[in-house]
Amino acid sequence: MARSLDITSLRRAYLAGELTPVTLLEEVLARLEGEDTHHIWIERLPRETVLAYARALEDRDPAGLPLYGIPFAIKDNIDLAGVPTTAACPAFAYRPEQSAHVVQRLIDAGAIPLGKTNLDQFATGLNGTRSPYGACRNAFDPDYIAGGSSSGSAVAVALGQVSFALGTDTAGSGRVPAAFNNLVGLKPTRGLLSTRGVVPACRTLDCVSIFALHAADAEAVLAVAADYDPRDAQARAGRPEAPFPPRFRFGVPRADQKAFFGDDAGAELFAESIERLESLGGRAMTIDFAPFLEAARLLYEGPWVAERYAAIRDFFDTRAEDVLPVIRTIIGQGRDFDAAQTFNGFYRLAELRRAAEAVMASVDLVLTPTAGRIYTIEALQAEPIRRNSELGYYTNFMNLLDFAAVAVPAGFTPAGLPFGITLFAPAFRDRALLALAARFHTALGGTMGATGLPLPAVDVPEPREGIIEVAVAGAHLEGLPLNGQLTQRGAWLVERTRTSPDYRCYALAGGPPFRPGLIRVEEGGAAIEVEVWAVPAEHFGSFVAGIPAPLGIGRVTLEGGREVSGFICEPRGIEGAEDITAFGGWRAYLAAKGD
Repeated sequence: MARSLDITSLRRAYLAGELTPVTLLEEVLARLEGEDTHHIWIERLPRETVLAYARALEDRDPAGLPLYGIPFAIKDNIDLAGVPTTAACPAFAYRPEQSAHVVQRLIDAGAIPLGKTNLDQFATGLNGTRSPYGACRNAFDPDYIAGGSSSGSAVAVALGQVSFALGTDTAGSGRVPAAFNNLVGLKPTRGLLSTRGVVPACRTLDCVSIFALHAADAEAVLAVAADYDPRDAQARAGRPEAPFPPRFRFGVPRADQKAFFGDDAGAELFAESIERLESLGGRAMTIDFAPFLEAARLLYEGPWVAERYAAIRDFFDTRAEDVLPVIRTIIGQGRDFDAAQTFNGFYRLAELRRAAEAVMASVDLVLTPTAGRIYTIEALQAEPIRRNSELGYYTNFMNLLDFAAVAVPAGFTPAGLPFGITLFAPAFRDRALLALAARFHTALGGTMGATGLPLPAVDVPEPREGIIEVAVAGAHLEGLPLNGQLTQRGAWLVERTRTSPDYRCYALAGGPPFRPGLIRVEEGGAAIEVEVWAVPAEHFGSFVAGIPAPLGIGRVTLEGGREVSGFICEPRGIEGAEDITAFGGWRAYLAAKGD
C-alpha cells in the first residue's frame, strides 16, 4: 500500500527518524510520473528543484518546523517565486519575483511546493471545466467534474500526490472541490490568510483556502498560514475563539429551502448528517435560509461582478479574445454596473447581513450540504451557467455575509461519488469549526481522499499558544458562585468530562463559598465530574493567586489519560472533610443536599 501523505502520519514518521524529506519526495515524484490524465497540473517544478527543497531540510530539526518535509500544491492564481502565474490564461501569465505571503510562510515552516495547479480561468466558476489546460476530472470518476475553481488543488490531494494544497474561495471554490473529492476544505475568515500575491477575483471577498485529508491537517496548515500581513490591505488579525459547547444548536434550512436538484441520494446523506451531528451533542434548529439565498444571488447578479472586471480590467479591455467565452461573458457583464447600482447593492447586502445576524443569534453554527448535486462533465458543459449556479446554491453567500466555513466528507452515493456537508459560523470561528469537523469526520468513519486509506489516529492537540486549560470540580463550575473568576478573565468552557478513575473527592470545611478537594489515590478511587476551561495565559497568574490553601493548581488526569492543569488539594486539607466520592461530582452532591 502506498504511504499515506496526511500530515499527521508524516510528522510522526519524521519525528521518529523513520523518514527523511528526500526519501519521501522521491516517492512522491514517482507517483507523478506518466500522463496527467486528470488535468491536475499547469506546471510542475523540476525534479531537482523539488529535491533541493528536500535536501535543504536534511540538517534541520523536524521538531522545529511544523510542516517539515510536507509536500503541497499551489493553485495557479497564487504566486510562487520564479514560476509563472497564469490564472489559467496563458496570455495573462507573468513570472513573480516573490512568492505570495502565505506561500512563503509555508515554505519557511518546512513545506515543499511541487507546482501550480489547474483552475477555472481567473477563478471564475465552481466546476473545474473552464480551463484551456483541460477540464479537471474527479478523483473518483473521471467522467464527473472535480468542482472548481480550485479543481487541480483538490484532486492533487485526493489522489495522494500532495499532503495539502492551497486554493482560493470567493464563491465556494475551496469547498465544492473538497465535497466532490472526499476532502476537508477550509474557507477561512476573510483576511485571516493574506491574499498578497494572489490574482484577485473579487478583492474584497477573496480568501486563500486549504484542502487537506482531514481536519487536523487543515488546522496544522492554518496555524502556519494565518499570519497577519500588514502589507495586505484586506488583512484582519485573528482573535481568541471559544470552541462550541458540548451541547450546541445548529441551524438547518427549512425543507422548502433545501435543494438537491433531483439527487435523492444527496438528500438521504444530508438527513444522515443531521443525525450524526445530533449524536455529537448538537440540536437541530430549523432556520429561515431566505436572507442567505438572496445574498448568494448578489454575487453574480449584483455589482460584485464589476469587481471581477476591475480585477483584470487592463488585460480584459485589451485582450478579451484571449479569455474563454464563458468567462468573457461573465466578467464582461461587470462593465454594465454604474456607481448608483453598486451603492444600492451595498445597501441591500447590509440589510441581508442584519437579517442573517438575527438568524445566527438563535444557533451556534449552521449545517448545509456543500453542493446539492454533482454533475458529469458532459452535463455541466451542456448548461454551464445554470449548473454552475446550482453548485453555488449553498456557498455563494459566505464571504458576502462574512462567515468562516469548513467542508467535510459526509459519505458516498450509491454511484460511489462523494457527498459533503459544510459547517459555517460567524467570522473567526475557524478553529472551532475544524474541531467539530474532526469529530464529525471521525464519527463517519470515513477515508481520506480517493486513496482508500482510513483516517489516522490523531493525538489530542496541545492547548493553543496563549491558552491554558484548567480542570475545575466545584464552585468554579459553570453557573456556580466562583465561575465569574473564570469568565471575567475571558475564559471559556471547553468540555464537561471526568477524571481518570483514581481520585477521591471531599467537601472541605469552611465557606461560603463551599469547595471540594480532589485527592489522587492508588486504590479506592472513582471518576469525578469536572469541567475544562480555557484561560488566557495572561490572566492565569491572577486566577491562581486567588486560590486559597489547602487548594492549589497541579496536574489532573482526565478519562482517556489526557493531563491538564487543575485544582488539587493538599492531604492536610481533607482532615475532618466529608468524603463525597460516591456522588461522582460536586453538582450531584449539592443536589443531594438540596443546595
